[in-house]
Amino acid sequence: MKVANETFIPAELIVWAASVKAPDILTTLDGLETNRANQLVVMPTLQTTRDPKIFAIGDCAACPWVGHAGKTVPPRAQAAHQQASHLARQLKRLLAKRKIKSWRYRDFGSLVSLGDYSTVGKLMGGVWVEGLIGRLMYVSLYKMHRTALHGIPTVLLETLANSVTRRTEPHVKLH
Repeated sequence: MKVANETFIPAELIVWAASVKAPDILTTLDGLETNRANQLVVMPTLQTTRDPKIFAIGDCAACPWVGHAGKTVPPRAQAAHQQASHLARQLKRLLAKRKIKSWRYRDFGSLVSLGDYSTVGKLMGGVWVEGLIGRLMYVSLYKMHRTALHGIPTVLLETLANSVTRRTEPHVKLH
């Protein structure tokens, strides 16, 4: 492995770990509360703590994890998706001058793809999956996510193209 200063470090295994940090610009928004990860601190309604007219979701939001004292919801795609769906319904209520409801995170577990070789994960209820079952679950979850973003025709064409040619993609992904 070669590092930034051109030093070569011999290694048989390299592990890359990334942290999740919101954009620095969020700390410059006048009057809004942020945490150490630059996330906007929000209430369970997804409204920022200092201005109820501003909402934040996804990686940019530090949302309290109801039932887990002092913890915030993990910045994962499943949390962002749940928040977006909830907020869409609540904005309709807000426009109708009705009270908005709090959001509560539901952890459905996590799957980690280790390239083409293996997938491991822990599902809701603590069920451990790996091997072919884990891989099939990961691929189906990934395809559902892509379909939600791009539609069925695009995902079908993308799948066909991927079966014909091999693209360069990240080999390890966390969902």
